[in-house]
Order: sequence, then C-alpha cells, then structure tokens
Amino acid sequence: MSSGGAFGGARGARPVPPEKGIFPLDRMHECDLEKIEYISCLKSSGNNSEKCRHLSKKYLQCRMDKNLMAKQDLSELGFRKEADTVSSEGKNDLRIDS
Repeated sequence: MSSGGAFGGARGARPVPPEKGIFPLDRMHECDLEKIEYISCLKSSGNNSEKCRHLSKKYLQCRMDKNLMAKQDLSELGFRKEADTVSSEGKNDLRIDS
C-alpha cells in the first residue's frame, strides 16, 4: 500500500505557504481594465507574453496601488527599469570590428 494520501499527497504533511504569501482577490474589480487589456493582448499576440509585458507591469502596479498586493520594486518581480531596457537594447546594435 502507498503511504501517500489522495492524489499522491502525503498525509500529515504540513502545507507550505506560497513564497510571496497570499493577496486579496480583486472583489471590487478595481484593476479589471488592466486585466482585460492584458488578456486581450495575449489573445491577439498568440499568447506571446513578451509582447504584453508592459501590460502585465501595469496590472501589477495597479494591484499595488490599490493595496491588493504588497508594494515592492517591480525589478524584484522580473521587470527592468526603463533605462535598463533601453541600454540593453542598444547593446545588441554595437559591432566590434576585428
């Protein structure tokens, strides 16, 4: 017999909280516009999230502004600052002649 519980879970194992903790649902629909923009962008780009990254950032910023998630620097969530993005794009255009 298996020592695991239903669906392979171990009985008696303590649940581990998510790394970032929990955050409230947007029950008042305060960030619905940003969410809809992001989902529309995903649909129109064939689920290419890279093309919709700016809208993802906008949605997370809305959630922070409305206290629906803890405020933190967006760079900690995988977003670079605008100046970093411009400078990293310019690096690809540089040529080194030998």
